[in-house]
Amino acid sequence: MLLSRAFIAYVSRQLTKRLAAGPLEVGDENLVREAVAELITEELSVEDRINEEVRELLGQYSDYMRREAVSYQEMFKRIKRLLLAERKIVRASGRETGDRMKLSRDKINELSHKLAAALRRVPRVRFKLEWNDVRLEIVRAVTEILQTEDKIDHAARVKIKSQKREIPEGSEE
Repeated sequence: MLLSRAFIAYVSRQLTKRLAAGPLEVGDENLVREAVAELITEELSVEDRINEEVRELLGQYSDYMRREAVSYQEMFKRIKRLLLAERKIVRASGRETGDRMKLSRDKINELSHKLAAALRRVPRVRFKLEWNDVRLEIVRAVTEILQTEDKIDHAARVKIKSQKREIPEGSEE
């Protein structure tokens, strides 16, 4: 998945705090936090399921691709793009569109629509503002959280590169 479960939990905590302090009246923050985390996880796992489906399709045509000297990566990208368009799924990663954040602006926007709609159905949650204002606050909050995470990640990478010896990515160091 594009975001780790721990980071999704962090985003849902921060988003719940921010919404409860502003545009929402929240009776049970845990319920809201769980609903937010569940929706984000579901939305991001859709693309993982598409990836798995593309892998299965390409596995069926591996001999043909080898004979015709077709690149696996190129075919993977093409088929994935077709399936995403066919199913009207917004791509989660912003890397291909030049977005530096982990989630694309379009995905954040789509998430905001779905989160605002889902929050209306959560018991003991009342909107203090109009639906679209709450949605825009979700966009702002998620964007700020992701930008902060990107800055921290960049600072950590700079710090690691400045070390005298090479530190492998993902190691405990």
